[in-house]
Amino acid sequence: MDKAYGLMDNKLTKIGVLAAVFAVMAIFPLVLDNYALEVLWRAMFYMLLALGLNIVVGYCGLCDLGYAAKFAIGAYTTGILMKSFAWNFWLTLPVCVVVSLLAAVIIGGPTLKLRSDYLAIVTLGFAEIVRITARNLKITGKASGLSGIARPEIFGLKLTQTTHWYYVFLVLVVVFIIVSSRVRHSRFGRALAFIREDEDAAQAMGVNTTRYKLYAYMLGAVMGGITGSFFAVKMTSISPSSFDFNQSANILLAVILGGMGKIPGVVVGAAFFAIFPEVFRDVPIIGDARMLFFGLLLIVVMITRPQGLWPDRRGTRLQAR
Repeated sequence: MDKAYGLMDNKLTKIGVLAAVFAVMAIFPLVLDNYALEVLWRAMFYMLLALGLNIVVGYCGLCDLGYAAKFAIGAYTTGILMKSFAWNFWLTLPVCVVVSLLAAVIIGGPTLKLRSDYLAIVTLGFAEIVRITARNLKITGKASGLSGIARPEIFGLKLTQTTHWYYVFLVLVVVFIIVSSRVRHSRFGRALAFIREDEDAAQAMGVNTTRYKLYAYMLGAVMGGITGSFFAVKMTSISPSSFDFNQSANILLAVILGGMGKIPGVVVGAAFFAIFPEVFRDVPIIGDARMLFFGLLLIVVMITRPQGLWPDRRGTRLQAR
C-alpha cells in the first residue's frame, strides 16, 4: 500500500513539475521579442519531430535514418491539398494521417524484418526516394517546391503572428508528450521495450515482433506527418531541400543527445540542439565559429554521457541485468 501511495505521489509530482514548466513557457510571449519566440518555436518544432522519432528509435530500438521523409509526406500532403484543391487546412490533417499510415505500411511492411545497418540503409533510401520524387513532380512544384500556402484560421483568428504559432506548437508538444507517455506505460510500450532490449528473446516469448515494430513505425510516421502539416502552413512554403539527410540526422541527434526512450530527455535534447547555436550567434569570436564549438560540445557530451543528457533508467536497469 505504501509503495502504491509512493508511486502515486511520484506521478503527481511529475505532473506538477510538467504543468509548472509549461505554465512558465506560456508567459514567454509576454516578455520575449519575436526573434526569441522564433528560436523557441524552432526548438518546439524539433521537440515534435524528436518525440515522433523516439517512438521508433527510443522505444523500439529501430535505426531510422530517414525520418525527414515522414515529415515531408505530411508537409506535401497538406501543401498539395491546399494549393491545388483549395482545401481547408484542418480538413487536410485526417488525409495526412491516412497517407502517413499508408507510407509507413508500404515501407515498413516488407523491411522491418531487417535489423541494424540493413534497416538504416533502407530507411535512408526511402527518404531519398521521397525527396527526389518531390523534386521531379509537377504537383509538388519540382525543385522550387510549393509557395503561397495559406495560413489557417482557428475560431475566426488567422494564425499570422509568431505568438500564434508559438502557442500552437506549445499545445502540440503537450499533446505529443501525453501520447508518448501513454504509449510508454502501456502494454504496447512494454512490448516495444522488450523488443528493444532483446528481440530474439521477445520473439521466443511469443511477442509478434514484426507487428509491434510496424505499429511503432506507423505511430512515428503519423506524428512526423502531423508536424510536417503544421510546418507547411507556418512557413507558407516548402521545398525538397527542407527534407534532406541533414534534417534526418539533426532529428536523430536530438533523440540521442537527450537520451533515447526518455521523454524529458528527448525534449531537452531537442531544445539544446535548437537553442544553443542561437545563444552564441552574436558573441564575439565564438559567434563566427559557434557550430564548431557546438560540435565539440556534442563530442564531450557523448564521451561523458554516452546514454544522453537524461537517459531512460528503465533501459539502464534492463542492461544491468
